[in-house]
Amino acid sequence: MILIFINSFKSYIPMAEWFSNLDFLPKVYWIVAITGSIIFAIVMVMAFVGGDADDIGDIDADLDSDVGAGFQFISFKNLVGFFTIFGWSGIACIDAGLSTPVTIVISIISGLLMMVVMASLFYFISKLSDSGTLNYKNAIDAVGEVYLTIGADRSKIGKVSVNVQGTIRELDALTDSLTELKSGTVIKVIDVTSNGILIVDQTRKAIEATVIPKKELGEGKGYLIDNE
Repeated sequence: MILIFINSFKSYIPMAEWFSNLDFLPKVYWIVAITGSIIFAIVMVMAFVGGDADDIGDIDADLDSDVGAGFQFISFKNLVGFFTIFGWSGIACIDAGLSTPVTIVISIISGLLMMVVMASLFYFISKLSDSGTLNYKNAIDAVGEVYLTIGADRSKIGKVSVNVQGTIRELDALTDSLTELKSGTVIKVIDVTSNGILIVDQTRKAIEATVIPKKELGEGKGYLIDNE
């Protein structure tokens, strides 16, 4: 164990000497690149593997609310991506022998492009996720049928069967009606509460046109309506 520590320390000394011999700008780029890469790797693993990213999500939400950008161009994940690419592109420019102003401009542009790519990626991922999520507001004006009796004047939550987003769903419902809505009653959704409970009211099925049968009386005598 001691030998391993000594060997690690010996290998660390040349790296420390190499870093100390760097100019100021390369040092900045290397620090930003390495730090950004480590955080970037952690963020990507948490985002795509399904780890506990609540804190990161809170930071993103705070930044989003501050700038008012629904596209979330400025978010914690995007800023991490910016600094990661900023650092590595700056190092590449320095190694290529480019001047300091050109290096800074290229690294900033590269970081901004990375932010655009990441913002677009997470935007489309959220859209795909939301496409399968039920939006209760889409149930407003839908006509359905009471599945479990709903108490009068919002006294008891029942269930209704309605077509929402192309699928028949059984959802919790209340009514402002002074009489309870029993199973089988045709209803119409008129509102949705903040916690996703439908507000429904009794309605009527559309009246279908019927053909009244007629009996022919004979030649020149017209028709007789059958009332049976």
